[in-house]
Amino acid sequence: MPLTRSLTVTRTSERPPLAAPAIGVLGTGSYLPGHVVTNDEVGGPAGVDDAWIQQKTGILARRYAKPDEATSDLAVIAGRAALERAGVRAADLSLILVATSTPDEPHAPTATAVAHRLDAPARAAAFDINSLCSGFVFGLDTARNHLIAAGGGHALVIGADIYSRSLNPADRRTTPLLGDGAGAVVLGPVPEGRGIRATRLLSFGGQRDLTSVPAGGSRLPASERTLAEGLHYFTMNGRGVREFVNANVPPALHGFLSDAGCPEDHVDHFVPHQANGRMLEELEAALALPRALTHTTVARYGNTAAASVPITLDEAVRSGAVREGQTVLLAGFGGGMAAGFALIDW
Repeated sequence: MPLTRSLTVTRTSERPPLAAPAIGVLGTGSYLPGHVVTNDEVGGPAGVDDAWIQQKTGILARRYAKPDEATSDLAVIAGRAALERAGVRAADLSLILVATSTPDEPHAPTATAVAHRLDAPARAAAFDINSLCSGFVFGLDTARNHLIAAGGGHALVIGADIYSRSLNPADRRTTPLLGDGAGAVVLGPVPEGRGIRATRLLSFGGQRDLTSVPAGGSRLPASERTLAEGLHYFTMNGRGVREFVNANVPPALHGFLSDAGCPEDHVDHFVPHQANGRMLEELEAALALPRALTHTTVARYGNTAAASVPITLDEAVRSGAVREGQTVLLAGFGGGMAAGFALIDW
């Protein structure tokens, strides 16, 4: 599939002058719902079996939220875990961002529900970011720049999604892939020489139709017809997404590392969006980062959209794999289409 690259936003944010505070990750957290959903469960209605799903995606299972759980419920648990590990009180937050494309409701922002449940102060701005699977890294960049401009403080950045409510059970292109979950980090001042070294955000509007939920917005409001035609389900051109990632992400990541002054053999850990296990294998081979350990959770949790990068980062940190003084590369990419990268000196 030929790709026409329509680059609508290109943004690079390098480490500020020494007078500005260095901002880094103080703590991580995550939450996965307890309901484990097997390939046999999702494969039956979609007309595929466990072997097909494993062959195409590398996914063994995923988690689904309980009927009474909303995105904010998952986000609150992940946020509390990150605050506890960071040793930061909610009262000390100046910013709360929730990256999600499955909010509790169209408005108010899910982040305001999270802020209220955490007892964060009114001076802590709370809002959502919707950049789909890149949303967490977009939130990381936004929060870092906010804290630099403010001269310090603390921010809570959460990626949380519940896609199980937006899936057509009969669609084998989407239902086997997606799961629910939340991941979070607390950002704050760190010693010079540590923290988020650089970020880059990219948006490719020309390919925005590769993923979509056609109905329910201002262009195609909810109606009996849209419901009858299943236009409120998440849809995806899987082949187109894969071609987009293979064509755009590796060169963009190599360019990002070069501009950040980070040799590729200095990257110790690579934490990509957990889109599809087979796609990640292709991406890892194309990047060929000489010594980076690529972290994955997709086999156990599926694609958790904006939550996948922080969930995977949290597991890498809690396992002891990520150690002080190492370099961590985060990469979000997917619907929008969009991509977001962050380079962190841990």
